[in-house]
Amino acid sequence: MTASKSSFAALTLGAIGVVYGDIGTSVLYAFQTVFTTGHVALTHDNIYGILSMFFWTLTIIVSIKYVVLVLRADNNGEGGTASMLALASNAVANRPKLRRRLLVIGMFGAALFYGDGVITPAISVLSAVEGLEVVSPAFKEYVIPLTLGILFLLFVVQKRGTTHIGRFFGPIMLVWLAVIGLLGLMQIAGHPAVLKALSPYYAVRFTITSPGVTFVILGAIILCVTGAEALYADMGHFGKKPIRAAWFSVVMPALVLNYFGQGALVLKNAEAVKNPFYLMAPDWALLPMVVLATMATVIASQALISGAFSATKQIILLGYLPRIQILHTSVKETGQIYLPFVNWTLFVAIVLAVVLFRSSEALAAAYGIAVCGTMLITTILTFYVVRYAWHYPLPLCIAATGCFFVVDLAFLSSNMLKILEGGWFPIVIAGGVFTLMVTWKEGRRLLNAKLRTDAIDLPSFLEAVFVSPPARVAGTAVFLTAEPGMVPNALLHNLKHNKVLHEQNLFVTVRNHEVPWIGMDKRLEVEALGHHCWQVIIHYGFKNDPDLPRALQQTRGRGCDVEPMTTSYFLSRDIVIPTIGSGMAPWREKLFAQMHHAASGAADFLNLPNNSVVELGSKIEL
Repeated sequence: MTASKSSFAALTLGAIGVVYGDIGTSVLYAFQTVFTTGHVALTHDNIYGILSMFFWTLTIIVSIKYVVLVLRADNNGEGGTASMLALASNAVANRPKLRRRLLVIGMFGAALFYGDGVITPAISVLSAVEGLEVVSPAFKEYVIPLTLGILFLLFVVQKRGTTHIGRFFGPIMLVWLAVIGLLGLMQIAGHPAVLKALSPYYAVRFTITSPGVTFVILGAIILCVTGAEALYADMGHFGKKPIRAAWFSVVMPALVLNYFGQGALVLKNAEAVKNPFYLMAPDWALLPMVVLATMATVIASQALISGAFSATKQIILLGYLPRIQILHTSVKETGQIYLPFVNWTLFVAIVLAVVLFRSSEALAAAYGIAVCGTMLITTILTFYVVRYAWHYPLPLCIAATGCFFVVDLAFLSSNMLKILEGGWFPIVIAGGVFTLMVTWKEGRRLLNAKLRTDAIDLPSFLEAVFVSPPARVAGTAVFLTAEPGMVPNALLHNLKHNKVLHEQNLFVTVRNHEVPWIGMDKRLEVEALGHHCWQVIIHYGFKNDPDLPRALQQTRGRGCDVEPMTTSYFLSRDIVIPTIGSGMAPWREKLFAQMHHAASGAADFLNLPNNSVVELGSKIEL
């Protein structure tokens, strides 16, 4: 029992460090942004109204929608856009048109995540370092260079993994949340009447008296819940109960105290609105607060970068992006991965965001669209899960998700007003990633259709070959093939040029499924084809780590034992040639050909031993 309590406490602390880094640092800029937009006058009633809107936004979107409802939609214990998409698409598997639409919507949600992934580290670290301007205006010219330096160091250390530094995330974020809660409490003590804004009356009154202003500032109000998606995305790492416990016992109280403390300060001193977070702290604590805030924002950024690595791996296994190099940074934690291409592409985009916008206030205009878009898509997918996977009555499903849909749509609509001010930036990023996704998926479909058209039936081919069999050499040959029952090009080339067959031949197809995990007991299907040849199908979920040699060890006892030292892996390295005609638009075919050419080899992706791989190429016109 004691060990169980200790484990729960450790998971809760870990959730505070990883899950709540982003939303925990939104206090740096959210409240300030509402008033610096120039739409809201700094009056007593307006401050109460805004504080009430902050509290009820946190309550409705985070506490009720994510913590109570969305966390219930676990896919074998896993969460996140990919898991929700898998649940929703499987629930409507008997409705192919609807399923295709949901897949497109879900993938656009995944693409929006990358837009969020660029803005979050930029605005978080920049807003923390801007505290130096409060210490002394002389530091202003150093804010941008220092921000870029911190971000560069953050991305440099990614290749080392977060195993060692990750254990400090929870304690540091716990200190951060305790400090921001205490700062808020100190200000509230001087103006306790501000707690009246906990009542929804003030939010409703503000909305009724200023409906136009309310709609405009929703784009700033949403900043208080940035990072809410992480609650669901990280469910597989920490579990529902620790995430819920961390939110209600630590995170939400600290955030509410700090926001209301900022409100109390501005009520007392209107000039403090230029940076209410840092001006809550006494002068002697300013520099320590800048350091602590920078550490907290780095942790928030780290969690998002790690999330980008995991999301990319899942999207690759779902078939929406080409294979890229994936490095494991821990021998114990399979989730600890590093993707060099994603790492440095993110860094370049974040540097561009910092240099283009130059302040957290300007970046706040770019923020929100990606967040609101992702939240709206999560709500849509949740409806289909509740209706078709859980089989609840339609009126209840509409009631359960309809109010969240209206709230999310209102926030998204408000943020669309900021497109020209910077909202275009995450949209361009998301649009680019989405274009790559759908182009790769459609290109792979066309390529596989072309291969099937030109394919030779494997059983018939083997019968013909063994009428007058070629010379057999010792060892095992593993031929990778996209579809079971097809003759792989690598086999044809091997017979044509080498005129030999191995003593034992395995024709292996790797299948990726829309479930997070597939256990080792369901990993392999083996079918004997005669003449010491076998058809093998290997199954992986989108969170499994593909490892072909390890999977083939399960063939032992099935008549086709694979000995690692005497096994060769034959791969087809196809070169795609774009052609004018049916298929995709010419520019998309050229894009697909480039993506196909740049894709990491199957050997690396499937963890094949370098000294046992033989690649044989061919050209295919798309």
